[in-house]
Amino acid sequence: MGPVVALRGPDGPESSSDASPGRPGRGTGLLWLAAVGAPVVVAAALIPWRDRLAAADNALILVVVIVAVATTGHRWAAAVCALSAALSFDFFLTRPYGSFRITRTSDLVTELLLLAVGELAARGRTHREAAGEGRRHLSALHTVTELAATGRGADQVAAEASRQLVALLALRGCRFTRDDPGLAARVLPDGEVQIGAVAWSTGDLGLPHRGVDLPVRGAGAVWGHFELVPEPGTRVPRELLVVAVAIADQVGAALAAEPDRVPRRR
Repeated sequence: MGPVVALRGPDGPESSSDASPGRPGRGTGLLWLAAVGAPVVVAAALIPWRDRLAAADNALILVVVIVAVATTGHRWAAAVCALSAALSFDFFLTRPYGSFRITRTSDLVTELLLLAVGELAARGRTHREAAGEGRRHLSALHTVTELAATGRGADQVAAEASRQLVALLALRGCRFTRDDPGLAARVLPDGEVQIGAVAWSTGDLGLPHRGVDLPVRGAGAVWGHFELVPEPGTRVPRELLVVAVAIADQVGAALAAEPDRVPRRR
């Protein structure tokens, strides 16, 4: 039996988290309530000042509400909030009051702009989050690469890779072993997961709950395996698995560079 490096996620194998990717959080209901109700409440609160404030000023106050919801990153909630804000603006703050009739072109333009703000704000948040995720993925790969480049032992590189894989893929645990774990599910070099000859959609279903084999390759040979223990119900995009393959390849390169190491198979 070869060396084994085993790591568990921060919550241990028996824990579950409402914040796990792919599961609705506890705050989802409150978010939708705020998306629908907050613009109504704010618009109603502006009724005493609607004849003293310009329509543009009232709209700007509602924009603040839309942006606040959009910063949660939930695009549909932002869209619903923008729709609620546009309807509330029309009903409470434009003449004829208490009606959804639109009698002025400027009011129609304002309502359309409110709808656009929700979409633009949500997209901006989504793009910022995507950029942040990309930096974190690059950082995980860079950490393992630097460790291998400094000449650290392959076992140390494998241990750090296990830690990075647990964080990257939101795993319950990760185990590196020189021996084939005998798992049916395997990560291919392109990031696709297959069970036998069948492709598994990790972006929709998450990783297979019985575990996944991530082969460690280097110099044209397989030097070991990471046994990935997933968190049930956590969706894993294929792009993350491509990063995981790159991390495993760094471990393979470190193992191949040690003269006393023998690959398991070509």
